[in-house]
Amino acid sequence: MTPKQKTGKWGEEQAKLHLEGQGYQILENNWRFGKAEIDLVAKKESILVFVEVKTRKSTGFGHPESFVSRGQAGLIKSASEEYQIQKQHFGFIRFDIIAITGTPSSFEILHLEDAF
Repeated sequence: MTPKQKTGKWGEEQAKLHLEGQGYQILENNWRFGKAEIDLVAKKESILVFVEVKTRKSTGFGHPESFVSRGQAGLIKSASEEYQIQKQHFGFIRFDIIAITGTPSSFEILHLEDAF
């Protein structure tokens, strides 16, 4: 596993812990459909939430949330449609970004609800 992959995996775990602490139920980790991957699928009350996690050690090249491209958002939306069909979810959905900046010794989490 490359250092970048380790950072990403660590960030996804922090995002998962953050969501659980906010009362979300984690349904899936790294759910794949075609070329798309949804980092986390969570549920809070009746809302199904598709979460993209972006982790950076610093903001030197930009804030983590700015690295979600339109193309990536489109892939996530397409995959979410398939997820809803497979799970027979007919309720509300939302697309969030969790941006993590820092290292395990010191980091910040920004949760952007309804990000795209």
